[in-house]
Amino acid sequence: MLRSLFVALLVGCVASSVVAQFAPDAQKMLAESDSIRSPSKPFVLNAELSEYRAGKQVDGNSLQIFSKPDEGGSTFRTLVRFEAPARDVGKLMLKNGNDLWFYDPASQASVRISPDQRLLGQQSNGDVVTTNFSHDYTATLKGTEDVMDGDHQTRRCNLLSLVGNAPDLTYKRIEMWLDAQSNRPVKAKFYSESDHLLKTAFYRGYTPQLGNVRPTEVVIIDGLDPGWVTVMRSNYAWREIPDAWMQRDYLPRFKSQ
Repeated sequence: MLRSLFVALLVGCVASSVVAQFAPDAQKMLAESDSIRSPSKPFVLNAELSEYRAGKQVDGNSLQIFSKPDEGGSTFRTLVRFEAPARDVGKLMLKNGNDLWFYDPASQASVRISPDQRLLGQQSNGDVVTTNFSHDYTATLKGTEDVMDGDHQTRRCNLLSLVGNAPDLTYKRIEMWLDAQSNRPVKAKFYSESDHLLKTAFYRGYTPQLGNVRPTEVVIIDGLDPGWVTVMRSNYAWREIPDAWMQRDYLPRFKSQ
């Protein structure tokens, strides 16, 4: 009897070990999706943001987003230059570490801002700076399910639950659906500190960019008003980025050319 019990326990332990060995690693899946969204070398995004209400465009702007990974590649420093409309040309936004600064050439002053402040429509300041979710969030695999993507196609996806592990994050909690075969981000839901749905994002327009197939369009839908939509369209290019550009004191002297 004791021998049978021992064998059963041993078999159970071995089976659990095998399952654990081959179980998907949620944190690794999240890191792979990060590498699809953001290259591991300095790059620039030329981005067009458009805000829609009830299907009609009501606002828009153009940005140049310079991103440079820190040593190890787990975090990024990002400089955003406003290209349009005319009222915003030359304004800058800088993320260095946990600090986010806004510079207005009219006043020649740089002020600290919050990443959750609105930039345009549902796009917040924190949405346009380069982020590695795997650095700031702990991921748990919640299951695999079929979801509708941004092109209204059904996709088999792994659902990850992301919980923030650092202070001052733009979102306390995120639900993210990754393509079950490629780990490409398909859909994400972003939640507030009080766990209210703030927005839903769809990643689409996948094309070859800088050595990988990357999303060139993000569609963001308001958590309360589905008729309030913000679209960010972008393209990638390699760019050498001097360290000086990523310093607050350098903002008044910044020239991108």
